Amino acid sequence: MKIFNWVTRDTNIDFMKPRKFTYALSSILVALSCYWIFFTGFNYGIDFSGGILMEIKSENPINAEKIRKDLSGLALDELTLQTLGESGDEMLIRTQVDDATEESQRIAVAEIKRILGDGYEYRRVESVGPQVGDELKKAGVTASLIAILAISLYIWFRFEWQFALGALIGLFHDVLITVGLLSFFKFDISLTTVAAILTLAGYSVNDTVVTYDRIRENLRKYKKMSQYELINKSLNDIFSRTILTGLTTMFASAALFVFGGEALRSFSFTILWGVVIGTYSSIYISAVFLNIFDLRKTQEAQTKDINPFGNV
Repeated sequence: MKIFNWVTRDTNIDFMKPRKFTYALSSILVALSCYWIFFTGFNYGIDFSGGILMEIKSENPINAEKIRKDLSGLALDELTLQTLGESGDEMLIRTQVDDATEESQRIAVAEIKRILGDGYEYRRVESVGPQVGDELKKAGVTASLIAILAISLYIWFRFEWQFALGALIGLFHDVLITVGLLSFFKFDISLTTVAAILTLAGYSVNDTVVTYDRIRENLRKYKKMSQYELINKSLNDIFSRTILTGLTTMFASAALFVFGGEALRSFSFTILWGVVIGTYSSIYISAVFLNIFDLRKTQEAQTKDINPFGNV
């Protein structure tokens, strides 16, 4: 309750003070993300890589070596067994078929079930051909780029160029670091992950737009306040809204991450991390970045453009 009261009351935090540290922190995270993306690569899920994915559950702990030995007689490539849960009674089976046609994959799934027997519950069975996987990969990348471009155009027309530039830097900062962490932790990259990344982009931009609206409002309201103090005041004005909105989303995402199972692990992690990095960037990237410019001078120039004759 004390924490809740502290969040909802008026705050007076100097958000601008640690800006040099946060710039350095973000630069390091971006550099590491680029390294992970280009040198570590991604762990593509069945959606993009093609193959067969089966999630099984047993009443007793599953012996991975026995299953690997039992399936060794089948014409399978890159057989991967991953035990899930603390009790070891769940497992993910990933594999590809030599002749990766729809018919051969269907036969392979039936053979795997026959060899494993009736002692397992088949929670998930997916099969995607390599050609379909390549098409889905291209479609996912295209959809992400179009969405980010559309968001960028909206921001560019919605705000003055300084605000637009700060919002775009924050957007690419969030997406790049998130994708880098997905690469580092070897989370599956699937269509649901792409959806989560687009959700993250929307959340980040929405938080930034709210912050920018308050800054522009205060620019008109407090004519004599220094820009440093004005940005700080604007961030404090919306701090309770930002934290409470973020916590609400984080609680739901954390529940999905803990209890949602392996199928939702990558999606829930992206949303959960996206709330953290989106909140951080809206304050310490997009908002603090504006202090580089003279916002009052820009606002006065725009006012003169609207009314070139001035006040009569």
